[in-house]
Amino acid sequence: MEPTTLIASLTLFALAIFLGFELITKVPPTLHTPLMSGANAISGISIVGAIIGANVLYEADQTQISGIIAFLALVLATVNVVGGFAVTNRMLQMIAGKKKRRDD
Repeated sequence: MEPTTLIASLTLFALAIFLGFELITKVPPTLHTPLMSGANAISGISIVGAIIGANVLYEADQTQISGIIAFLALVLATVNVVGGFAVTNRMLQMIAGKKKRRDD
């Protein structure tokens, strides 16, 4: 990888971290559940990207480190999606439980 490409990639990564932190800290608590579902969709896109990255690695016979990074990205994105859906489901059950108690 050329130094200019590496510097551009690291700059983009740093900006994404900063932007993500700023966005998450500004979200009011009442919007966390809907945004969690949206974040799960974005993580699903990350899974697709990791699979595509692993496929490119397989077709181009790249170095082993690229395969390890693609696999790690796939595992982390999958954990994020599963955990996000579990948390969202739990929150929705808590809200539904409160509504049922009021009706009784």
